[in-house]
Amino acid sequence: MTLPKLAVSAALIFLTLAACCLAVAARITARQSALEAKFPPQGQVLMVNGMRVHAIVQGVGPDLVLLHGASGNALDMIAALGPDLAQSHRVIAFDRPGLGYSDPLADQSLKAQALHLAEAARQLQVKAPLVVGQSYGGSVALAWALDAQPRPRGLVLISAPSMPWPGKLDLSYRAADTWAGRSLLLPLAAALLPQSYITAAVKTVFAPDPPPPAYAKTISAALILRLPSLRANMAQVNALRAQLVAMQPLYAQLSLPIDLLHGTADTIVPIAVHSIPFAQQVASAQLQVIDGAGHMPHYSHRREVLAAIARAEARAALH
Repeated sequence: MTLPKLAVSAALIFLTLAACCLAVAARITARQSALEAKFPPQGQVLMVNGMRVHAIVQGVGPDLVLLHGASGNALDMIAALGPDLAQSHRVIAFDRPGLGYSDPLADQSLKAQALHLAEAARQLQVKAPLVVGQSYGGSVALAWALDAQPRPRGLVLISAPSMPWPGKLDLSYRAADTWAGRSLLLPLAAALLPQSYITAAVKTVFAPDPPPPAYAKTISAALILRLPSLRANMAQVNALRAQLVAMQPLYAQLSLPIDLLHGTADTIVPIAVHSIPFAQQVASAQLQVIDGAGHMPHYSHRREVLAAIARAEARAALH
């Protein structure tokens, strides 16, 4: 007795797909292991509610927390600002949940991330930190100021999303926030995206400023290619606008000193949509506009950023 041709064809298709899935899964596992061997953690790992939080701690002095942006990790902020700030502060740079070597949370919201990192800060005996957040990390810093303890003594927000924006995210983000994206597209990306993707992404995020030499290697940028990090990053960015809609009415509660820095050439988080209206709404906010700067002024205009942090410290001392 022979099987019908249709059944044989279906079986062959099934076996082929199964083999492809197994090959992709093996590639994902091998790539993650290779990336983690090449770019190991450079700080200490804390356990918060059974989840890992990776923190890099440098220097001695008043506590200062650094929060990185989307797709990044703590090394982005440490490489740019750590050596200077550690001369006068105890600097704590966290990998945000799901990125670097911090485990992802089931709740990817700004508030959940802020509460989680604040608990990690308490384990390090942090008290009244100055919280410095770049890009998405600035949004988490705002949530920290609204909801988490220890309360910050001040905020410095660098190129940070703070207000709801018109329109939608790029198609790549929206596609990733579907069943097909989470189940098919992101696993394929984790298995197959080449190093050239990282190079192109770095150029885009720095434009119109040039990225520093060896930036991607210095900050272990390729760690974003691990599947859990891709999924966490996409989920966080896709949920951001709705959370800013909910947070905006709460900004009236903020009375702590807030210093904002934003470049006029930032096309990723436009200053006209975010920092300008935020500074108009929040009485304790002061905005420094950096003419011609893109999205990464903590590299391209590091002196201005360090000066703003010093101003924030002075304002916090008087608050």
